[in-house]
Amino acid sequence: MSFAADVITLFPELFPGPLGASVLGRGAAEGRWSLALTQLRDFATDRHRSVDDTPAGGGAGMVLKPDVLAAAIDSVSHQNDPRPRLLMSPRGKPLTQARARALAAGPGVVIVCGRFEGVDERVIEARNLEEISIGDYVLAGGEVAAMVLLEAVVRLLPGVLGKDESSADESFENGVLEYPHYTRPQVFEGRDIPAVLTSGDHARVGQWRAEQSRILTRARRPDLLG
Repeated sequence: MSFAADVITLFPELFPGPLGASVLGRGAAEGRWSLALTQLRDFATDRHRSVDDTPAGGGAGMVLKPDVLAAAIDSVSHQNDPRPRLLMSPRGKPLTQARARALAAGPGVVIVCGRFEGVDERVIEARNLEEISIGDYVLAGGEVAAMVLLEAVVRLLPGVLGKDESSADESFENGVLEYPHYTRPQVFEGRDIPAVLTSGDHARVGQWRAEQSRILTRARRPDLLG
């Protein structure tokens, strides 16, 4: 069974975007995963097709209406749907490589792309939406964030990258950042490829890469080392 992603958005025309290119697009063409888009505005009930209203208690911006969003969610995800329901939100839990791997091991996801000032809290509770953030910053909407999450997950699906080992040594997979990479030419603007990498000694290469990973992690992300 392939990985099935449903995305609820006001801007379905933004998709598939990068998800339709390269190995991700090929993976979809091969049936390894699928993407379905739902236009939130189709579930509006008034003649203006309104999906938002002013915030209770006053304040700037508009808030997505709970009844409209609930109807959209219910149209793609029934009560026994095993897929997690995710809301892309700057106040959510940070997306991590471990979370991406966990999602890739499942049947798929239902993703809600937020807009405006936010989403009515009642629909978050009533439809069990898990809020996910891709970083400590705010975007105009959840569409780009949804693409980031899906790219992080889909590339981990069996067969998408071509070789399972392609992701084994990447940043965050082993608790550290990935080591530096080099390729030909041997000399570029006076800079040589480190001799150990052309030595043919695989044990030394492995040791060098592990040490470089630790050095980079210590310098750039010491929080990963505990």
